[in-house]
Amino acid sequence: MKFLVVDDEKDVEMLFRQKFRKEVRNGSVELVFAFSGQEALNLLDSSNPPDVVYVFSDINMPGMSGLELLSLVKKSHPDIKVSMISAYGDKENYERAINSGAKEFFTKPIDFNSLKEEITSIIKSSSEQNSL
Repeated sequence: MKFLVVDDEKDVEMLFRQKFRKEVRNGSVELVFAFSGQEALNLLDSSNPPDVVYVFSDINMPGMSGLELLSLVKKSHPDIKVSMISAYGDKENYERAINSGAKEFFTKPIDFNSLKEEITSIIKSSSEQNSL
């Protein structure tokens, strides 16, 4: 399963690769990274249908915000699940994200156990749908 992580901070890639090392090695998860909202959209539009099943995006990025990206992804790729991350766990960002179609909302520092549970549930539900 291919997951797209969108964050303007490049060190996030190393952190995700470290935290998901086992899942990447056993082939259950493939991680791809974009460092802006526009780069994420280009990546999603590069294959039809997109092979990404889950987008995990920071909210606060220069240029296109994560909330703008969420709206565009939901419009053009409604089957892709999107979760948001923010350094600020404020109620306003949380409500905007959830009301715009975000599956989950995570606050930095990321609780990777909770994120892994989320990803495991997506993998499980996807494999159940594929077996129907």
